[in-house]
Amino acid sequence: MKHILSIIFLFTTVLGFAQNKNEVSIESLLKDMVDRDVVARFPSTNFRLKQESSYNRASTTPQDSVGWFNNHDFNSKDDDHNFIRTEEKNGQKEWVLMDHVGPGAIVRTWMPFLSANKPDTDIEIKIYLDGNEEPALQGNMLGLLDGTGLIPFPLAHQSLRSAVSFFPIPYAKSCKITTTQRPFFYQFTYREYDDYTPIKTFTKDDFDKTLPLTKEVGELLLAPKNTMKGEDVSFSAKLKSKKEKSIKLPEGNAAVRELSIKLDNYKNPDVTRTVILKIEFDGEPTVWCPLGDFFGNGIGLHPFQGWYRTVSEDGTMICRWVMPYQKTGKISIVNIGETTVNVDLKATVGQWNWDSESMYFNAAWKGQYPVATRPFSDWNYITIKGRGVYVGDALTVMNPVERWWGEGDERIYVDGEDFPSIFGTGTEDYYAYSWGGKSNEFYEHPFHAQPRSHIFNKLNKKPKDFKGKNTSGYSTETRTRALDVMPFSSSLKLDMEVWSWTDCEMGYGVGMYWYGDKQTTSNRVPDEKEALNVPPLPKNFPNE
Repeated sequence: MKHILSIIFLFTTVLGFAQNKNEVSIESLLKDMVDRDVVARFPSTNFRLKQESSYNRASTTPQDSVGWFNNHDFNSKDDDHNFIRTEEKNGQKEWVLMDHVGPGAIVRTWMPFLSANKPDTDIEIKIYLDGNEEPALQGNMLGLLDGTGLIPFPLAHQSLRSAVSFFPIPYAKSCKITTTQRPFFYQFTYREYDDYTPIKTFTKDDFDKTLPLTKEVGELLLAPKNTMKGEDVSFSAKLKSKKEKSIKLPEGNAAVRELSIKLDNYKNPDVTRTVILKIEFDGEPTVWCPLGDFFGNGIGLHPFQGWYRTVSEDGTMICRWVMPYQKTGKISIVNIGETTVNVDLKATVGQWNWDSESMYFNAAWKGQYPVATRPFSDWNYITIKGRGVYVGDALTVMNPVERWWGEGDERIYVDGEDFPSIFGTGTEDYYAYSWGGKSNEFYEHPFHAQPRSHIFNKLNKKPKDFKGKNTSGYSTETRTRALDVMPFSSSLKLDMEVWSWTDCEMGYGVGMYWYGDKQTTSNRVPDEKEALNVPPLPKNFPNE
C-alpha cells in the first residue's frame, strides 16, 4: 500500500510539474518575448490574436462602401459609440472598451494623446480580470501604459504622441477594460487561448516578483544581438547589372541565426529597391524581397535598431530572424538595377532541431505606383494559404503632397473569417504612433519604427522648431511581432486601407515576413518590373 501511495504521489508531482511547466504566466510570456526560436515554430499552446479597438461601427461590410470607409474611428462626442457599452459602478460611469470571456493575455496596447502636444489626461483606466470586482491594474490612461508609470521602459513607452505597451497581462477566465471618461482612440490586442489552457492570472504580486526578469528582458530588447554560436559563411562580390551571386549553406538540420549585408554605396537611394535578396530552403524559394524592404529601412539608407533588425549608419544591414531548414539552403543577391554594386554578405548558421512544429521563414514584396486615393480602397498586403505565423512588415509610401496620407485602417482576416478579427484605426496606429500629420520625425523601438518621414531620419533629425505638417516624399514604417504574432491554420489576409486626405496618386511598397509549412503559399510572386518602378519624389522636393 505504501508503495502504491508513493507511485501516486510521484505521478501527481510529475503531473503538477508538467502543468506548471506549460502554464502561461507573466514569466513565460516575458521569456517568449525575447526567444526568437519561439516564433519559428507553430505555437504549442494554441491561440488566435484578436483586437478590440475604436474602429467605426458603421463599418460592417465592404459592400457598403460608405460605411466601410468611414474614417470616424474614435469617440469625440456623446453620440459616438465606437466602444462596447457603458456601465455604472459605485455611482460612477465607466466606458467598456474590452470584454473578453475565456482564457487570454493582453500583449499590446495603444492609446494616443488626446491632444497632439499634450501627453496628459485625467482619465483613469481599469483592467478587471477573471470577473473580480476590483481591478487588477488601475491608473492614468496614458501614464500606466507609456513607460513613465508602473510598467517600465521599453516594455511600455511613449512613441510619437502615443502610449504603447507590450507588457503581457495573462488571465484565466476573462478580461474587462474600462475608462472613467469617454475614450478617444484605442487598441487592445490580445491572445485568445483555447478553453482549459492553464493560465496564471496577472497579479500585482507576480508583477513585482518578475521585475528583475522584466528588467533583463528590457535590456535584451535594447541591445539586440545573436547569442547563438554557429558557422559563418560569406562572400564579397561585384555585381554588374542583371547579375546574381549565390552561396550555399551548410547541409543538414540547421538554421540561419543572423544575416548581414552591406553595399558599398547608397548615394543612389534606389539601390535598396533594385538589389534583391533571394533565399531557398530545402529546394523551395521562400524569400524574394528588395533589401530596403527586407531590412525595414525602405528606399535609401535610413538607420534604426529593432529586436529583429538593425540598419547601421555605415550601411551594414542585419537581420536576426531565425530561419530553419532540414537539408539545404541557399542565399542569393540579384542586382536588377543598371549600376554595378559591390556586396558583402555574411550568414551565421547554427543548430536547429527540426520537428513537426518547425516552419520556414518567408519574406515577400509588393509594390504599386501609381495608387489612386479615390475612390477609397483596401490595398492587399498579402493573402497566405496554409498554416503559418505572420511576424511583421515594412511599408514605404511615396506621398506627392504635404497633407497627411495615413488614415487607412488595417483589416486582417484569419482562417476565412467573414469580418476581420483585427480592425484598426489608422495606418500610423498600426505602426504604434499617432497624430501622423505632425509626427513626421524619426523614432525607433524594439518592435516598431519610423526610419524616415518627409526628409527626416536618424541622420537628419527633425529640428525642434520645425512646425510644419509636411509628410510629402517617402515615409517608411515598420512593425515586427513577438507576443503579438498572428498564427493561422488555413489562411491569413492582410489589407491596408488607402485613405489619404488628398485626391492624388501615391506609391506603395511593402515587405512582409511570415513563417509557414513547406506547402504554405501566398499571392506574392517576384516582380522585377514593379521593383524597378520606383515612385518618383514630388517636384520641388527639398534637398536632403
